[in-house]
Amino acid sequence: MAKMADGTPLLSASTLRTLADKLYEKRKNAAREVEAVIRGLVAQQDHQRISSLLHLLVHDFALSPQSNHRKGGLIGLAAATMGLGSDAAQHLEKIIPPVLNSFTDQDIRVRYYACEALYNIAKATRGDLVFFFNDIFDALCKLSADSEPSVQQAAHLLDHIVKDIVAQSDQFSIEEFIPLLRERMNVLNPFVRQFLVGWITVLDRETEIDMLGFLPDFLDGLFNMLSDSSHEIRQQADSALEEFLREIKDAPSVDYGKMAEILVQRAAAPDEFTRLTSFSWLNEFVKLSGEQLVPYYADILGALLPAISDNEERIRVVAKETNEELRSVKAEPAEGFDIGAVLVIARRELGSDWEATRLEALRWIALLLERHRTEVLSFLDDIFPALLSSLADTSDEVVCLVLEVQACIAGDAQHFHRLMVFLVHKFKIEQTLLEKRGTLALRRLCTLLDAERVYRELATIFEGEADLEFATIMVQALNLILLTAPELAEMRSLLKLSLLNPAGGDLFVSLSSSWCHSSIATVSLCLLAQAYQHASAVIQALGESDINVNLLVQVDKLVRLLETPTFAYLRLQLLEPGRYPSLLKTLYGLLMLLPQQSAAFKMLRTRLKTVPSQTFMHMQSSLASSQFPGLSAIRRSASAGGFSQRLSHIPSIQTSSTSEDSDRISDSTNGPLGINFAAQLKQFEYMQHQHHLYQSQNNPPRRTLTPPPAQNGHHPSNISDDMTDSMRRTRADSQVRMPQRTSWRS
Repeated sequence: MAKMADGTPLLSASTLRTLADKLYEKRKNAAREVEAVIRGLVAQQDHQRISSLLHLLVHDFALSPQSNHRKGGLIGLAAATMGLGSDAAQHLEKIIPPVLNSFTDQDIRVRYYACEALYNIAKATRGDLVFFFNDIFDALCKLSADSEPSVQQAAHLLDHIVKDIVAQSDQFSIEEFIPLLRERMNVLNPFVRQFLVGWITVLDRETEIDMLGFLPDFLDGLFNMLSDSSHEIRQQADSALEEFLREIKDAPSVDYGKMAEILVQRAAAPDEFTRLTSFSWLNEFVKLSGEQLVPYYADILGALLPAISDNEERIRVVAKETNEELRSVKAEPAEGFDIGAVLVIARRELGSDWEATRLEALRWIALLLERHRTEVLSFLDDIFPALLSSLADTSDEVVCLVLEVQACIAGDAQHFHRLMVFLVHKFKIEQTLLEKRGTLALRRLCTLLDAERVYRELATIFEGEADLEFATIMVQALNLILLTAPELAEMRSLLKLSLLNPAGGDLFVSLSSSWCHSSIATVSLCLLAQAYQHASAVIQALGESDINVNLLVQVDKLVRLLETPTFAYLRLQLLEPGRYPSLLKTLYGLLMLLPQQSAAFKMLRTRLKTVPSQTFMHMQSSLASSQFPGLSAIRRSASAGGFSQRLSHIPSIQTSSTSEDSDRISDSTNGPLGINFAAQLKQFEYMQHQHHLYQSQNNPPRRTLTPPPAQNGHHPSNISDDMTDSMRRTRADSQVRMPQRTSWRS
């Protein structure tokens, strides 16, 4: 029997025995005796014996290895607390820890009685219990996940009274509690989560407790609960978040920055409801925060751009609305707006699988160019490669917007030249890009940046291009666009006046230097400029080695283009063959290049047959005696007198010595307006010579395309009527291996 130092027993032997009885009622009766003894000691102010009795209840009972003793100790401690009355506060440090320790006891009934004991202790001490709140909260948090329903029910009752006590106490410290709450918010157990949300809700209702100020500490945990498998928990978490958002709208001051970081992370969650709630919050934050969120705009944009293409329509709607709100804010670098970070995000999203996201990324680049041009251009090396790569996008809308952004960058001369160099380099290293998007890109840039300016710059670049095969391909592409694109109608009109207008003549000279890479492109340019005598001279300058499949394909295209509205003026000029003899000579030169069985030959011959029958004495002899050195092989393969026979249908047209010849160019060095056509021809011949050298160095010898001898007056040809099919079949033979090139930057 436990005694005091003087030998006086603290409790009678029967009380001690009954306190450890297996029956609850007997333990309860013993507890009443404990309470009575304690009351007597309190009345006597015998604190020493009170401490001794509490020590007995803790060490001999509550911490005993025997479960019935532990049960008796718990009920005895609760009874002692009730007996202490107002003096209980000074002894709670001895009473509370062993009770909380019993919350983890292996015996279910011990855990249950521990809840019952603490409930009674709480009733007796009320506000004094708050000083042990964190320990009690932690124990309750663990107990809420107990597998035994009776223990959970007891814990639930205890939780209620603790909440009431905290709500009525002015001693509760939210600052000390928040770290514990933040730590527990990561628990996944549904019962614990329900317990935590319940406490957050209760504390938030108390006006004296500023839970909103500590929201960033547990906001991520609440969002994490939105994806819980339990509908009830999701609903509770959502309700709590809605209430906090309502408070944020009414609060005069809120730390938006820390919460924005959490929302951005949660916006990438796999759960749709979590993402939707995150973007709803971000939407409100952008509207409410003013300048506070400016430093976080790049992170927010990084979450918004992918969400614009989200599978969930509601998320797409909110993301687009938030994005528009963000675009409407005119943030400045001085406010913390990180232009470089936003450009990094936009550049990253240019590679998105979703068209809507790529488009919005481009719109952000365009917006930044409009508002902060100087700063954006300082990052040009970082964004330009991505913009050029986007030219290969499968979406026409994306490509057009890319070109608009590029045109905006090229607003000044320095960046205009840089854009053209970038573009040419991209076309050079990605032939598929040139094939798929080259025409669209060039036409769009002509619209956005002025066609003449674009063509002059490209002509300068290709004039010095070392890769002659690539230069030829590009010139042919540019020439086709020049002859067909509606965007270049004004430029074509200017070129038609090359022999009359100084501006037109200057443009002709600017283009002709690079057009020399392609003989038929040069002829096309001359026909457009009505420089017919020079066109005829170019054809005559062709050598035997120039007559290959590639050239015939280009002639085929030109013949077909002659039937388009672009060359309507030329066809009308055929009504006056005496006035335009070099035009007729040029067209017959083209006819002589084509195989007789080709569709283009038949088309051009049919057109020439429509030339009106007039008498001009010198036309036939003039044309028949003209020399086309490059056609020697064709003439040898034709039947006797074949060349003159092909021209036999041309009527004789009489010309007077005073008749006007609009295309006549004197034998002097300079033509009209000072265009030096003799020098132009020499430049063409020089460029063709360079091409011959290039091909000889990079191509193995190939079989010539000279037709076989004539048989029975017929001229068989190896070229199909369909020149396009012929081009496809022979493209492999006509390709040359590109030499190792230096960097485009050099």
